[in-house]
Amino acid sequence: MIRELLKYANMPGAVSFGGGTPDPETFPRHQLAELAREIIENEYRYTLQYATTEGDPELIKQVLILLKRVYGLDGFSPENVLITVGSQQALELVGKVLLDPGDCVIVGDPEYLGALSAFRMRDARFLVVRFEKDGPDLNQVEAHLKRMQKENQLHRVKFIYVVSNFQNPSGITTSVEKRKALVELAEKYDVLIVEDDPYGVLRFRGEHIPPIMSFGGTDRVILLNTFSKILCPGLRIGIVVADKQIIRKLVLAKQGTDLCSPSLTMRLAARYLERYDILEQIKPAMELYRKKKETMIEALREEFSDVADIDWTDPDGGLFIWTTLPDVDTMELFKFAEQRKVFYIPGEAFKPYEEPSSSMRMSFCLPTFEQIREGVHRLKLAYMDYVEAKGLKCR
Repeated sequence: MIRELLKYANMPGAVSFGGGTPDPETFPRHQLAELAREIIENEYRYTLQYATTEGDPELIKQVLILLKRVYGLDGFSPENVLITVGSQQALELVGKVLLDPGDCVIVGDPEYLGALSAFRMRDARFLVVRFEKDGPDLNQVEAHLKRMQKENQLHRVKFIYVVSNFQNPSGITTSVEKRKALVELAEKYDVLIVEDDPYGVLRFRGEHIPPIMSFGGTDRVILLNTFSKILCPGLRIGIVVADKQIIRKLVLAKQGTDLCSPSLTMRLAARYLERYDILEQIKPAMELYRKKKETMIEALREEFSDVADIDWTDPDGGLFIWTTLPDVDTMELFKFAEQRKVFYIPGEAFKPYEEPSSSMRMSFCLPTFEQIREGVHRLKLAYMDYVEAKGLKCR
């Protein structure tokens, strides 16, 4: 679905709400161009050579500084950090190291499809919980753990996976209370938590929330992060923060995958973080995304004011809005949207099991303000086409 959407996005006249692709105008291209020349000329012995599997020591040093600044996490050493080729590789390596065929992972509904794909590659079984307005349904989480314990299968539950801030696809943030409770459940039943946080820094409303790792530490939590959303995705830099023993296992798995991440992009990111304050640098991008999100919600409110029971999330950050249309299969609706040249990702793609969905993920970060308004208008027309073709009443 994502692969096809990237093709659609390049169609003349198309409006795509599909990929979670940052706005290229937010990339610090001039600063990166200057730094790239410097590090290739002056640090070529490193930047044009193989790197260690663990990652560039200079970048890891900057990551440790950011962990303290952003999350208040202190006391880590370089041995707690692994640099990966994007956070998708981190997910794949976590699956390789922790999952055997038939092992179980507790995931949300909806859930990030990249994680579902990575874990499916290990023939994992999904124990599915509802994703509520403030995070995963903890009653369902514990019900799964109790059942597996009763069946003497608790050892097969390897971890609870959660995108803690502005979840992909729903945009929902897990509350502080649920973060603490998740750690308590993980302690009680002796399971790990994999906290995926690619969007946490992109908060444009409200106060930052402590990560799950701040309550569970590396004994209980593996934290994944990336520079794709706050710097640029082309550098392909992901981060794993975990117990040293887990990092060592991930390093061995990565050696068999690609030997090492690119020296050039790691050092480029390191020197950028050294020279510029990235938290200040991304403030204009966050303001841009805030305005784009508000434009999309305003357009949805205007275009779909006559559709009863439509619902959408209003995230405090991140890149996505989760829109639900009653009595609609958004996979079927997609065919009508394609004819109108407006694209989104049907909710079915984010389900841990095959089942129709009346929801869709809409990304507001890449289209212009005009394209957002036009795209939502086209979506309404596609919805009307769908209603007419199905012989439904417009509700």
